[in-house]
Amino acid sequence: MERRSQQAPVSPRRPPQSEEIEEETPPRRTKLLSDIYETCNFIMLEPENFETAVKHKVWVQAMEEEIKMIKKNNTWELADRPKDKEVIGVKWIYKTKLNADGSIQKHKARLVAKGYSQLPGIDYTETFAPVARLDTIRALIAIAANKKWKIYQMDVKSAFLNGYIDEEIYVEQPPGFIAKGSEEKVLRLKKALYGLKQAPRAWYSRIDKYFMDRGFRRSLRNNEKMIQDFKEDMMKTFEMSDLGLMHFFLGIEINQEKRGIFICQRKYTETLLKKFKMESCKTVTTPLVTGEKYQKEDGSQKVDGSMYRSLIGSLLYLTATRPDIMFATSLLSRFMQSPSQVHYGAAKKNSKILTSDWAGSVDDMKSTSGYTFSLGSGIFSWASKKQATVAQSSAEAEYIAAAATSNQAIWLRRILEDIGEKQEEPTTPTTIYCDNKSTIAITKNPVQHSRTKHIDIKYHSLREATTKGEIELKYCSTEEQLADIFTKALPRNKFEELRMKIGVCHKHIKGEYYKINVFIINKYLRYFLENCRKNPRYF
Repeated sequence: MERRSQQAPVSPRRPPQSEEIEEETPPRRTKLLSDIYETCNFIMLEPENFETAVKHKVWVQAMEEEIKMIKKNNTWELADRPKDKEVIGVKWIYKTKLNADGSIQKHKARLVAKGYSQLPGIDYTETFAPVARLDTIRALIAIAANKKWKIYQMDVKSAFLNGYIDEEIYVEQPPGFIAKGSEEKVLRLKKALYGLKQAPRAWYSRIDKYFMDRGFRRSLRNNEKMIQDFKEDMMKTFEMSDLGLMHFFLGIEINQEKRGIFICQRKYTETLLKKFKMESCKTVTTPLVTGEKYQKEDGSQKVDGSMYRSLIGSLLYLTATRPDIMFATSLLSRFMQSPSQVHYGAAKKNSKILTSDWAGSVDDMKSTSGYTFSLGSGIFSWASKKQATVAQSSAEAEYIAAAATSNQAIWLRRILEDIGEKQEEPTTPTTIYCDNKSTIAITKNPVQHSRTKHIDIKYHSLREATTKGEIELKYCSTEEQLADIFTKALPRNKFEELRMKIGVCHKHIKGEYYKINVFIINKYLRYFLENCRKNPRYF
């Protein structure tokens, strides 16, 4: 047998304590005791298999609680092993659920079916189930803040176990809970089980029917009593926990006050910084250096992309509450497939920069569209995306961006209408502010000429929406354009001005001044790129 020398992995460097990033000697090939403790603690908190979990009382109790819930829900029944049907295996998944402050909420054991062995057309048919978009969630929060409503939160325990299934499905008995005297038998499912491909759709169909049967409408009665009646009704149908006022949802911290509702991802940010060893880094004022261009192939050495992709993926979720890093994250996500030491090209003077960055991509010369929608004093929907086609002028780039914004506006109008906040057209159109007069002229005058005849027909939906009174384009100067923060790197003063205007702020919570870590995240974006350039071996 061939012996191979073992070499300890090299950890990424900690960021320097000064603003300037300088060369450092390679880190010593040793592990810190704190890192070893953290790894051991993680294994203890979340075991990888049943054999490990069964040695810890908290996980045994968690598994017993899961089986109790399954039996209470009448999810399955013992049956003889079928000869003409495939029996699907099951396994335990363990997760430690945390509170917003990082403390342990509970240890959760989930029994899941090995759905990857299911056969389409036999074990399942339809699998699609809609999920809530962050735009919708933020819109509801914005409306509640604007109307000074309180938001309450409830949790359906083991939600997927409530969904009914049409297919005949058998699963193995779960490890640790095999029925005595019936070891050879299997379980025939009467309801869905986590892991099945149709489980999300089954739950959606069940909860959708529940809501439709009860018919939601606006009421002039006492809202508090209506909410309490609704809670009690749901608890009669589903096993639920009343979590009171919403304060933590999908990793987003929600603080409801008299002066408004504030959302942030403080704990998520702290975890992200700890993961990339950036807890003690110094801050910078902007996420990207103004004027720099990044390109896929710049002749520099390639780096390990796994860390880069992990960082960008984490930052993409952070944009759920941090619109000010949306552009930087969107831009850097274009290089995840093959990141190099340097993601920039020669500095190139832009033409008139509008809400779309005309010819902003060095690789394919495609522009970047950016938009934001506001309700009350803050924004609730935003995006920064590279356009699908190459624009031949700044007016065309702006027109394409306005069309995308129009589509989002119409969708948001439908959402608001569904929750009783309808905007009547043509008396109350949604206003889109545009800083290109040529774009507004193209929208109002449907004339095809040499500079516009090639524009894809799908973008002309903007004209239709304007004609129907759903959308109204108004001119604003470039200096007043809030969407600039979503299309290019800005100098510090402008960046901070727009960040304040779109509602990203510092939040005072329980006597402590928590910064919604804008500067620290910005620091890491720039530090990471600089390190890729100077020391690719660390990445």
